[in-house]
Amino acid sequence: MLEGLLVDLVPYGKRFLDQEHRWHNSEAWFWATAGEWVIVSRDAINRYRAEEAERRAERHNIPSVYFGIQTKDGKPLGDIAMNWVLPYHRLAMLGACISEPEYWGGGYGTDALLLILDYAFNWLDMHKIWLGTMDINERVKRQMIKVGFVLEARERSFHMVDGHGWVDGLLYGMLRDEWPGREAMINKLGLKART
Repeated sequence: MLEGLLVDLVPYGKRFLDQEHRWHNSEAWFWATAGEWVIVSRDAINRYRAEEAERRAERHNIPSVYFGIQTKDGKPLGDIAMNWVLPYHRLAMLGACISEPEYWGGGYGTDALLLILDYAFNWLDMHKIWLGTMDINERVKRQMIKVGFVLEARERSFHMVDGHGWVDGLLYGMLRDEWPGREAMINKLGLKART
């Protein structure tokens, strides 16, 4: 478990899996999947999980690190992961979703992001963390700049987004040398534990 001020990162187990049907059929999933509005059944989610386990077994040389995000009192909020970890290059793609909208804008996602960046750079000695998002995802764009990521690329007309048509994809990156450390970021952002 990685302990933060507002959230803890824990193994993604049954308490999180039990929420997936609701989460995958919500607005949160629209933002997490870069603009897809899809209605999925529990069976489809279970099939996807089984297929993903097979894919991971086939590409055993490309690991991922996957956490559930929970509040300090244990409420599951979503997930955060380093996907496509390339150990030789010390590179990983980040993915995250706070799936409970009432927790958006309260610092929960930022706290989770600081925890996984600290884990990536200080525990795993990663060289670079990157992530992609849609140009219309204002929350993620603000968060990336606030935490110190650099906009590295714009992929023109990359995502077909329901209600918006084609929108650009944005790629953000952070190098290990650019990471000032979790404590420095907490102080810079004024992030405080809830009492």
